[in-house]
Amino acid sequence: MSEAKEGQQHPLTVYLWIWLLLFVLSTFSYLVDYFHLQGYLRWSLIILFMLLKAGFIVAIFMHMAWERLALKLAILVPPLCLLILISFMAIEGDYTFLTRGMAFLR
Repeated sequence: MSEAKEGQQHPLTVYLWIWLLLFVLSTFSYLVDYFHLQGYLRWSLIILFMLLKAGFIVAIFMHMAWERLALKLAILVPPLCLLILISFMAIEGDYTFLTRGMAFLR
């Protein structure tokens, strides 16, 4: 009948649409800085666009959509790493804030 496929193959149009979508999401990321958004809105949008781009890259270009464990790890590990890095930044921010405050009190 038909030959066995080695792996899942997407049509070329899917790749082109994903490349376009990645370009649009990158443009939105740059527009966050262009419009000088600040605070939680800025970081929420940047993280949202970053996670969307990473998800599309992993799901389409890395062909992980059919591997359950790899997909779970790709979804769970990056946010965990982000939380660890954010906690390090918060600790460092409090440390510099406290040392600057003590320098002004002298």
